Amino acid sequence: MHPILKLVAQRLALSFLLLLAASALIFAGTIILPGDVAQSILGQSATPEALANLREELGLNEPALSRYFSWLGNALQGDLGTALTNGRDIAESVGYRLKNTLFLAFWAAVVSVPLAIGLGLLAVRFRNRWPDKLISGVTLASISIPEFLIGYLLMYFVSVKLGWFPSVAMINDTMTLGQKLQAIALPVTVLTLVVLAHMMRMTRAAILNVMQSAYIETAELKGLSGLQVIYRHAFPNAIAPIVNVVMLNLAYLVVGVVVIEVVFVYPGMGQYLVDHVSKRDVPVVQACGLIFAAVYIGLNMVADIVSILANPRLRHPK
Repeated sequence: MHPILKLVAQRLALSFLLLLAASALIFAGTIILPGDVAQSILGQSATPEALANLREELGLNEPALSRYFSWLGNALQGDLGTALTNGRDIAESVGYRLKNTLFLAFWAAVVSVPLAIGLGLLAVRFRNRWPDKLISGVTLASISIPEFLIGYLLMYFVSVKLGWFPSVAMINDTMTLGQKLQAIALPVTVLTLVVLAHMMRMTRAAILNVMQSAYIETAELKGLSGLQVIYRHAFPNAIAPIVNVVMLNLAYLVVGVVVIEVVFVYPGMGQYLVDHVSKRDVPVVQACGLIFAAVYIGLNMVADIVSILANPRLRHPK
């Protein structure tokens, strides 16, 4: 088997094993939560007979191991169960919410990834000069401030005081693309500020590491300008660590948007998860946790595969 195909197969198998381990942790974490699910559904006035019947109906009397394998088997077939609070199909509800979360993450990535790479290249071009120090200072300051605080500050000044964008990021299928973009402008701005510094600093560090190579000095002696050296020679050879950090931040844009969605009341996966955690809707919490884990592991797997393909020694083995 070709070395690249072998490594890709190993990454796929490892990702599947990690997802199985994550599913076990998610299931175990939900069943050890304090309190009684049946009691929280029926209320404090429920009779013992009603509680026993509901536990039997929900399968809570079965052993935890058999419940886990039953849940995992159904999840692998696309059946995420039924929400306890409203009786709706979880897969259908999650599909709409996940679409909204991916919409928000997509536009945040469209803004943040090119901006971070561009600022990283600019910081390398003017290394140790005022543009480099200004870019590093502003981005590090943005990542040091809690995201909810940035959200509330933007909501107060940009929305309440200036009235440029709505403070509540509510979207629906009847809205046009322009209306949706206006509604999510503030959460996209917050997400961009949160992930910008990490990607920019990694881009800068990776390119500076490559700039110490001998072929970079040769390119400079040939008379190429600083930007040409960086763009043509340094950046392509530093792409692997940059891709890794970009994928990690893309995973955060999907998985770590819970706080932002709650702050801006955005109808996404994070808001859906928080709403049902407060109601102790265990099947919904398990489904959301499994989807978040799959997205995070999947994007990290893509980053590993891209790093493998970007390595000439693996693409052209002797």
